[in-house]
Amino acid sequence: MKPPLSSTAAESDRSGPNAPSTNGRSEDGSSPLSILVIDDNPRIAESLAIAIDLAGHRLDVANGPEEGFSRLAARRYDAILLDLNYAAGRTDGGEGLTMLARLLADDPAACIIVITAHSGIRLAVTAMQAGARDFVMKPWRNAELIAKIEVVVRRRPAPVDQAHIADAPSPAAEPVRLLGDSAAIEHVRTMIRRIGPTMAGVVVTGPSGAGRSLISAAIHAASAGADRPMTRIDLRDPQAWDRLDGGGNGATWLLRHPDQLDAIGQARLLDRLSAADRFIAIADDARAITPALARRIATVEIAAPSLDQRRADIPVLARHFARVAAERHGRPLPRFTPAAEALFATAHWPDEARGLAAAIERALLLGDDGVIEAALLAPAAPIASIAVPGRVSFDLDETERTMIEAALVEHHHNVTQAAHALGLSRGALYRRMARHGL
Repeated sequence: MKPPLSSTAAESDRSGPNAPSTNGRSEDGSSPLSILVIDDNPRIAESLAIAIDLAGHRLDVANGPEEGFSRLAARRYDAILLDLNYAAGRTDGGEGLTMLARLLADDPAACIIVITAHSGIRLAVTAMQAGARDFVMKPWRNAELIAKIEVVVRRRPAPVDQAHIADAPSPAAEPVRLLGDSAAIEHVRTMIRRIGPTMAGVVVTGPSGAGRSLISAAIHAASAGADRPMTRIDLRDPQAWDRLDGGGNGATWLLRHPDQLDAIGQARLLDRLSAADRFIAIADDARAITPALARRIATVEIAAPSLDQRRADIPVLARHFARVAAERHGRPLPRFTPAAEALFATAHWPDEARGLAAAIERALLLGDDGVIEAALLAPAAPIASIAVPGRVSFDLDETERTMIEAALVEHHHNVTQAAHALGLSRGALYRRMARHGL
C-alpha cells in the first residue's frame, strides 16, 4: 500500500519560507506549463491542483496507466509526474517503470519526474537511469516540487534540427501515441521505433479506419525530421501533384493511394520524387505498387491491425474515445454497462477503430445519466464476430442472439424493458428467445 500524503504537502503552499512568491506565480513571466500527474491517490491530485494553479500552471490527473496513455494520446504535456506503484500491495515499481519505458520509447524528449515513497530511493535511481529527468519523494513540499518541474522543463534540450534555427517551427500540437497492449499493436510500435529514425520509405497497409494515418504520423514523429510538418498528398487528385515540385529539402511526404495509379501513373510519380526527401505511403494493397516505385516509397510494409486482430484493446480504445467525446461535448465521463462491455468482446465494428469512435460518441450524446448501454451501441455493430482463432463469423442469427443476451443482461432479465430497448414487442422478444434457446 502507498503511504498517505502527509499534511506537509498540502499545507506548505499556505505559508512559510518555501511558499511560491508573487502570489504563487512565476516571477519571470514564463508561459504556463501543462502538467499531467499519473497517480491513483486522489489526495495527491487534490494537493497538487491547488499548488499548480497558484503557480499559474495547468494540471490534468490520470488515476492509472490506462488513463494516462489516453490523456497523452489526446494532448501534449510539458511535464509528467509518474507514480511507480498502482496495484494494491505493490512496492516494486514495476508498473511505473514499464510505463516509463513506453513513454520514453514513444517520446524520448518527454520530461518525466517519478514519484516514489521515502523508502524508494533505489527505485528512483533506477528510473533516472532509465531516462526520468528527476524524482520526488512523498511527502514533499509543493513549492519545491513546482520549482523542480520548472527547472526540468527549462533544461529540456531543443531538437537537433531546431538548435541552430531561430524561426524553426514548434513541434506539432497533437501527440502521436498508439493505444493498447495487444501483441498486434505492440508489433506495430516496435516497427515504428526501428524504422522511424531512418530515411526508409514505408507503406502502411491494413483496413481503412484501422489507424493507418495515425501510424504514418507516428513514423514521422519518430524521425529526425519530426520538427517539420509532413505534407499529405492524395494521389487521386491530379491538382495535388503540383505540390511535389516543392520537394528536395529533406521533407517528409505522406502519399495516399499510390496503389490506385496505373503503371504509367506510378512511373510519372517516381520521376517527381526527390532523392533527398522521405516518403510514407498509405495503400490498400502494397502488391499493386510497381517494384520500381516500391523501392522508393515502400521499402518496409507496416500493416495496421484490424480490431479483430487486437480485440483485447477494444475496451481501452472505447474508454479513450468516451473520454475524448465527453471533453469535446462538455459531458461527464460516461460509464459502460456490463452488457455494453460484453459487446466489445463479440461485436464487429464497421469502419474499424474509426467506426468504434463514432459509435461511442453517438452513444454518449444519446445516452442518459452518463451511462452507455448496449442498445445505444448496437446500430454501429450489426454483425457479431465469434472469437474462434483464425476464423471470423458473420452469422446473422448469432448476431441477434448476442444482442438479445446483451439487452437481457443490461435490464436484469426484465423482458419488458429488454424488448423496449430492442424495439420489439414483449411477445416478439419471447418468440425470439425461444428460437435461440434463451
